[in-house]
Amino acid sequence: MPAPNDPLPEQLRDSAFLKAVRGEPVPHTPVWFMRQAGRSLPEYLAVREGIGMLESCMDPALVTEITLQPVRRYGVDAAIFFSDIVLPLKAVGVDLEIKPGVGPVVARPVRTAKDVARIPDLTPEHVPYIAEAVRDLVGQLGGTPLIGFAGAPFTVASYLVEGGPSKDHARTKAMMFGAPDVWDALMRKIAGISAAYLEVQVGAGASAVQLFDSWAGALTPGDYREHVMPHSARVLARAGELGVPRIHFGVGTSNLLGLMGEAGADVVGVDWRTPLGEAITRVGDRAVQGNLDPTLVFAPTEVMTARAGEIIDAGRQARGHVFNLGHGVLPTTDPDQLERLTEFVQGYPLG
Repeated sequence: MPAPNDPLPEQLRDSAFLKAVRGEPVPHTPVWFMRQAGRSLPEYLAVREGIGMLESCMDPALVTEITLQPVRRYGVDAAIFFSDIVLPLKAVGVDLEIKPGVGPVVARPVRTAKDVARIPDLTPEHVPYIAEAVRDLVGQLGGTPLIGFAGAPFTVASYLVEGGPSKDHARTKAMMFGAPDVWDALMRKIAGISAAYLEVQVGAGASAVQLFDSWAGALTPGDYREHVMPHSARVLARAGELGVPRIHFGVGTSNLLGLMGEAGADVVGVDWRTPLGEAITRVGDRAVQGNLDPTLVFAPTEVMTARAGEIIDAGRQARGHVFNLGHGVLPTTDPDQLERLTEFVQGYPLG
């Protein structure tokens, strides 16, 4: 079915970001920053003071403000919708909280098929505040595209099975290998929730989506292909039916980049561990996103920009290139350095 925002307004259609993800010539290399890009900003800390993460994600006015902050401060080429990877689970009634310094913690981890069956499917009625925030953002962003956001099935499943963050994902893999029927049911459930969450965002006006897989790097290519890829593909396929570009990003996924592209990504996000030139070879005829080491913003400016220039040069070999860090902005990042980085990338010669 056609996307609700299709055809796009000309100012959006001609944005550097959307041109890059479509593989079209760009006026400059587009740049945006992942995962709460404003969280090192004093204005972000001010509006979040005393408000929990999930509560912040459910307040349309706060979501709008936080999403806009990096656009105002840095002039980036796209905005990422402010949300959290487990917000859709909270919205459908899963008993969880985000503990500072720990991350998402689930009160009753998933162990059985009955546990899976108790998780409701997500509908737009579960997240009216999301649609409201997206509509507000699209109205204020003008020619700057908004990227919708959702967690990929493997990462969300890992939180549900482990009960919280995990270094080895032992319980998750035990279910995947030892109870494949339960695993398949859980992954189908989460894929449906993630897809529906993205559909709400696109329906309200988001111009692209990103599926974020924090923990997929814990898998071998064979296990990813058999047990995970079909479910991520379901999410990306439903997003594709809406007519918007799809970005797929994972952490530590150097050995999975080709498969992540095959799952249905138009753009494959690359973390900093893989040289961008190598990643381009692996993903084939797709655009790429990335991939400056997030810690390089702590280096002298000339060191940071020299490395950024190398990445832009490498990105010319791809169908399209969107500059980004190779993961999220670290909380202690100097906002002035990100501003310098943005200016450098947008001003870097393309020819």
